[in-house]
Amino acid sequence: MSLTLNQLMDFMVAQGASDLHISVGRKPVIRKSGHLKDVNAPELTAADTIRLVKEIAPEKNMKELQENGSTDWGHAHGDKARFRCAAFKQKHMVGLVMRQIPNRLLTFEQIGLPENVKRILDRPRGLILVTGPTGSGKTTTLATMIDWINTNIDHHIITIEDPIEYYHQHKKSIITQRELGNDVPTFAEGLRRALRQDPDVILVGEMRDLETIGAAITAAETGHLVFGTLHTTGATRTVDRIIDAFPTNQQEQVRAQLAVSMIACISQAIMPKVGGGLVAAFEIMISTSAVENLIREAKTYQLNSVIQTGKKEGMVLLDDYLWDLWQAQKITRLDMFRKASNVKEMREKFDAFRKGKGKLWDDALVAEEEGRIGGGSAPPPAAAAAAAVSQRRSQS
Repeated sequence: MSLTLNQLMDFMVAQGASDLHISVGRKPVIRKSGHLKDVNAPELTAADTIRLVKEIAPEKNMKELQENGSTDWGHAHGDKARFRCAAFKQKHMVGLVMRQIPNRLLTFEQIGLPENVKRILDRPRGLILVTGPTGSGKTTTLATMIDWINTNIDHHIITIEDPIEYYHQHKKSIITQRELGNDVPTFAEGLRRALRQDPDVILVGEMRDLETIGAAITAAETGHLVFGTLHTTGATRTVDRIIDAFPTNQQEQVRAQLAVSMIACISQAIMPKVGGGLVAAFEIMISTSAVENLIREAKTYQLNSVIQTGKKEGMVLLDDYLWDLWQAQKITRLDMFRKASNVKEMREKFDAFRKGKGKLWDDALVAEEEGRIGGGSAPPPAAAAAAAVSQRRSQS
C-alpha cells in the first residue's frame, strides 16, 4: 500500500514537525526543531509526488501548477492542523512543501514576545510592521497580536491573507478574514475595499508591491490600525525597503508619511532551542520623536543607536536579544552568530567577553557546543571542563 499524504500529515502532527518536503528521488523529509529528518519510507518516484499533490490540491491549483509551474494554497487536515502548501515543478518533475500551522493560537508568553508590545495594540491608528525572512514566525506573531485585540477590544478586524492560516473566532471583536484568490484578487484591492467596511484594524498578509505599500500607509494615516509584513531583517532595512519601493520624486513625501504613521517595527528570527523545539528572537523599534525625526531626515543608519538606548520604551536590538538567549543557554553560540544582524560586532562582543577567561574556558565552551549540537545532552568530556562551564555561567 502506498504512503498517503494523510498519513504524512498525521506523522507531522504527532512529531511536532514544522515542514514536510516531497521530492523525487528522496524519502519524504520533515523539518523538526529546525533540522531536516528523513521519514522511514521508500524513496519517492515522479508518479508518487504527483499522486501526493493531487490528494489535496484543489482543481484550480492543479491547473495553475500546469500553466505557471507553481501554486500555493491552504489545507485543513480535519481539526488537527492547517497547512500552507506550495507545489512546484523542478527538473520537469513535481515537488511539494507543506508548512504546519498549529490549530491553536499562542500567547505572548508562548512565543516569547515581550509583554510591553501589548501597549501598542490599542492604538487607534498607525502602522505596525512584522518583518523577517520566510519561516521566521511572522504569521504566528501576527496571529497572537490579532487574537489579543480580538479578546480585549471591541473592534472590527479585517485580515487579507494568502492563504488564511490561523482561523480566528469572533470574540469581543468582529473578525473578517479574506483570502487572496477566493475572496479578493489582490492585497491592494482588499485594502481599498476594506476601507468601506467600517474597519478598526486591517491586517495585510504581505506588503509585496508599491500599490499595497502605498495603500497600507494611507490606511494607517486615515484612522486605522494596520498590520503588515515585509521580508526584511531589522528596522533600518525595513524603513529603507519601504522608501526605496517608491520613485525618487515621491520618496521625501513617503518619508514624512511613514514618520507620522509608523507605530512599531518588530523584526524576528527563529532558531533551534537547546534541548529541543524552537525559540524566537526579536528586534523591536517603537516610534518616538527621535525615530520620527531620523526617518523624516533620511538618517535611518542612526536608528540602531536609538533602539539600543530605548530600553525603557520597550525597544531592543535583535543582536542584544540573541546575546541574552545565548547567556540564558537557550541557543548555541553558532546559532547566535548565524542569526546576528551584525556578525562582526557580535564576534567582537563575544571575544571581549571571553578575554582573560583562559584556555580551559575555551575548551569547555567548544565541548559544550558540541554536546548541544549533538542533541543537547552530551556532557563536556572532562570534569575540569564541566567546572569551567559552570564558572563561566555564574560569571555571566
